[in-house]
Amino acid sequence: MRHIRVILVLAIVFAASPALADYYVYCANNRVEVTHSDPRQMRIARGSGVCTLGQFRYLGDAQSFARRNFGGAGVRCSCR
Repeated sequence: MRHIRVILVLAIVFAASPALADYYVYCANNRVEVTHSDPRQMRIARGSGVCTLGQFRYLGDAQSFARRNFGGAGVRCSCR
């Protein structure tokens, strides 16, 4: 019984903690974007033409990913 309580408490703590991804790389309206906005915020701001390309803890990592894989922020992309 004691182990079940510990597991439940840990599950609640981890569920309530913020996501580890602080920066995201999106294809939004056919352009690569690196931003702090989470997927929900991006859907509200940009509509349905948004797909997540990556999630990162650090801005530099997100920018490097966008540059290496897509040519950098602002470059044309597609969610298809």
